Amino acid sequence: MYKRRQKLTRRGRESCFLWGARQSGKSTLLQELFPDSSKYDLLLSDQFRRLGSRPSLLREELLANPPGNLPVVIDEVQKIPALLDEVQWLIVNKRIQFILCGSSARKLKRGGGNLLGGRALRFELFPLVYPEIPDFELSRALNNGLLPRHYPAENATNLLRAYVGEYLKEEIAAEALTRNIPAFSRFLDAAAFSNGEVVSYQNIASECGVSGPTVRQYFQILEDTLLARFVPSFQKRPKRRVVQSPRFYFFDIGLANFLLKRGEIVPSGEAFGKAFEHFIYQELAAHSHYSGLHYPIAYWRTSSQFEVDFILGDRQVAIEVKGTEQVVAHHLKGLKAFREEYKIQQAIVISQDPKPRIMDGISILPWEDFLKRLWGGNIFK
Repeated sequence: MYKRRQKLTRRGRESCFLWGARQSGKSTLLQELFPDSSKYDLLLSDQFRRLGSRPSLLREELLANPPGNLPVVIDEVQKIPALLDEVQWLIVNKRIQFILCGSSARKLKRGGGNLLGGRALRFELFPLVYPEIPDFELSRALNNGLLPRHYPAENATNLLRAYVGEYLKEEIAAEALTRNIPAFSRFLDAAAFSNGEVVSYQNIASECGVSGPTVRQYFQILEDTLLARFVPSFQKRPKRRVVQSPRFYFFDIGLANFLLKRGEIVPSGEAFGKAFEHFIYQELAAHSHYSGLHYPIAYWRTSSQFEVDFILGDRQVAIEVKGTEQVVAHHLKGLKAFREEYKIQQAIVISQDPKPRIMDGISILPWEDFLKRLWGGNIFK
């Protein structure tokens, strides 16, 4: 069993939402953290029918059997939005704590569902990260992705195929997020080519045979169901002309691999650099949340093609990711240009170099060395 970094320790006595994509390990984590809590799993058909037809049963049962100091866990809470009115009443009037778990807040947001008006904190569970995996293997992570079932698999392709099919059926069809499933399926394939890139909505719309606004709606569905994230452009008082559109990443490398039909990813191969950058982004996004720092992550690209992969927060730690085994001078051009324009705390190149070194005031860090420093709290000084 993996020792997850998400422990929900910062919630104190507050109720909270725990959001995470399907199969990220939410139910397993909650069973580990709260083994004695009352649980309502809305994936179970009998519980779904019972509470869906009469949400007040939740209140009646908890009044009859108060949970004391233990939180009540409701899994896949988005399936019955009306339950949240009962939850709010129990929080306000009986001070009962809840852990509300789900894979999509879209149905709640779009349907005017009760998100408890600030009475519940928000936490996320990401795919596995480096410090959670004993004997971590980079090649396995880049090929299989980092969902708990997929990472150790000998053949992750079949699991990924099932995952995409399950997602389309359960998250899109079952929740009626879009009625045109064939068009959305084509969109997923087209969107994969934007993974790690600046998004062109119109180009994707032309490929899928739908309108630009529809493509924007589809990307919003991916965000709301936690299957993708956008990385905004860094635009703080730019002196140079910068690209303003966001970059796009699927939430997991394995999903991107499957949709792109990449085949095996090997060092120095064409796909390695893209997958390696995606992996570093996943680590940064998870660390930002799990550490409690919640630093924003942006990228920087000028019209003259200077680029920095990731700018971390107001601390302005600038990071370039290179899949090479030896960083040389031309790999530093983007960081040097950014450093000329902004005062930054650190400039780092993450690579496959065997040992840390410094070139022109820029730290060259082997990927494992960087991750140990990141998760050890030694990147932000």
